Amino acid sequence: MKSNHISVLILTLTGVCVEAAIFNVPGDHRTIQGAIDAAAPGDEIIVSGGLYRERIRLKPRIRLRSAGDDRKGTVGLARAERTVIDGGGISPTGKEPAPGVSIAQDSIIDGFTVRNVGRYDDARWKKHHVARGANQLHEHIGGFGVPGIGADGVSGRIINNVVHHNGHTGIALRGSYLKEEQYSLVENNICYRNMGGGIGIMAHARGRILGNTCFENFYAGIGHSNASPLVQGNECSGNIRAGIGISEGASPTVQGNKCHHNRRAGIGIRTGEATKPIVEDNDCYENGMAGIGIDEGAAPVIRANRCLRNEMAGIGARHDAKPIIEGNEVRENKLAGIGFEACDAGIAVVRDNAVSANGMVAIGVQSGWKVRIINNTLSCPDGMPPVIMVFKNAKAIITGNTVAGPGVAGIRVAGAAEIRNNIIHGRKLWPNGPPQFGVWALPGSCLQMSGNSFKRWRHALYASGSTVTATDNTAETFVGVAYVVEQPSAPATVSGNVAITSSPKDRVVKVDNEQGMVSNNRMELPAK
Repeated sequence: MKSNHISVLILTLTGVCVEAAIFNVPGDHRTIQGAIDAAAPGDEIIVSGGLYRERIRLKPRIRLRSAGDDRKGTVGLARAERTVIDGGGISPTGKEPAPGVSIAQDSIIDGFTVRNVGRYDDARWKKHHVARGANQLHEHIGGFGVPGIGADGVSGRIINNVVHHNGHTGIALRGSYLKEEQYSLVENNICYRNMGGGIGIMAHARGRILGNTCFENFYAGIGHSNASPLVQGNECSGNIRAGIGISEGASPTVQGNKCHHNRRAGIGIRTGEATKPIVEDNDCYENGMAGIGIDEGAAPVIRANRCLRNEMAGIGARHDAKPIIEGNEVRENKLAGIGFEACDAGIAVVRDNAVSANGMVAIGVQSGWKVRIINNTLSCPDGMPPVIMVFKNAKAIITGNTVAGPGVAGIRVAGAAEIRNNIIHGRKLWPNGPPQFGVWALPGSCLQMSGNSFKRWRHALYASGSTVTATDNTAETFVGVAYVVEQPSAPATVSGNVAITSSPKDRVVKVDNEQGMVSNNRMELPAK
C-alpha cells in the first residue's frame, strides 16, 4: 500500500529539524498495527471511527489517537465510543496472547474503546456481586493478567479511553523502576465491568491516576499492590470489592476521590505495616461495608475525609492495624462512626474528628486495641448506645474531647481508660429509667479520670466492681450524688471533685465503705 501520510517538521532537543509523520487509519493503513509498524518515534497515528478486531503493540514515542474532538458521548468521549479495539475474546488456544493494547515507553493512547480481551463472564460477575466478593480468590487480586490496556515495565500516557467487558483488569501498570520523573499518566478513562480491577497499579509501577471513572468491576475500581502512585479526583462506584483498594506494601497518596455504592469498603487498606498510604479529602458514602476499612496490620494516615451513610462503620479497623485517623467527618453510618474490631495488638490515634449521628457508638474500641482519642467532637443521636465504648481487654486514652449524647453513658468502660480534660455533656437529664452516666465503669475495669466537665447526667461517674481514680472533675445537673463508686475492686481515690448544685440534699461523692482516699471533694452553688 502506498503511503499518503502527512509529514510535519519538529525541532528536536539538538536543534535539528526532523520529519514527523501523521498516519491515518484506514486511509494509509488498513489496521492500527500496520500503521504502528510503519511509524517511527515521534509519529502520530489518527484512527477513524470503526471496529478494529486486533490487539496492538505500540512503539516508543508513538501517539495513537482517535479522530474527532472532545465532545461527550454516552459514557466517555464520543470519539472514544465510536473507535473500538476488540480483542477477539478468548484465544482458540486458551492462552491469551497479549493485552488489548501494549504500551511502549513514552507512547500515548488517546480516545479508544478497548473491549473483549479475554473472557468477560457475566454469570460469575453476578454471583460474586451478590456475595460482595466474599469468595473471590485473593491471589488473583493485584495480578497483571492480560489487561485491556497494559504498561509492563514502561511509562506512557493512557487518556480518554473506555475500557470495558474484558477478562482481567481494564488498565494495568506493572514493574517500572524508572527515574523519579518518569511515570505513567492514566487520566480521564472510563473502566467498567472488567473481570479484574478497573485500574490496577502493581510491582513498583509509577503513576498518576487522575480523573478516571471506574464502576462495576470484579475487584476494586482502582487497585494497588506494592505500588505508590498519586490517585486523585477519580470516581469509583458499584465495584464488587472496594472503590479503591490498597495492599501489599502500597503507599499511594489517595486524594479528592469519590467512592460510593461499592459492595465492600469505599476505600480498603490491608496487608502489613509497609502498607501506609495517605488517604485524604475523599468522599466515601453509601458503601456496602465501611466507608474506609483498615485491615491486616496496615498503617495508613486517614485525614480530612468524609465518611457518610455507609452500611457498617464510617471508618473501621481490625487485625492489628495501626492507623492515624485525623480531621475526618464521620456521620450517619449504620454501625459505629469509628470502630476498632477485636484483635491481638492494634494501635491507633484518633484526633480532631467530627463524629455524629451514627447508628451505634461514635467510637468503639474492642479487645486488643490501644487507642488515643484526642480533641474530637463526638455525639450520638437519640437512643441507648454510649458515645464512646472501651471494651474488656482494650485500653484508651481519652483527652480533650467534646462528648454529647442522650444514651446510657458518655463513655462506657469495660477495659482500661484514662479520661482527662473532656467536656462530657448529656442532652437531657433522665431522673429515672435506664442508666445515664457521664462515665460508666463496669466490673473489672480500670479507670483514671481527671479534669473533666460533666453536665446533665444522672451521675457524672458510676463505677461498680472496678478500680477507680477520680480527681478534679466538675459535675453539674445530676440526680442525688455526682460521683458513685460501688464495691471497688481496689481502694478508690476520689478527691478534689466538685458538684455544682443548689440542693442541700445532693451529695458530691458516695464510695462504699469510704475505702481508699476520699477527700477534698466539695459542693458549689451554681453561678448566677
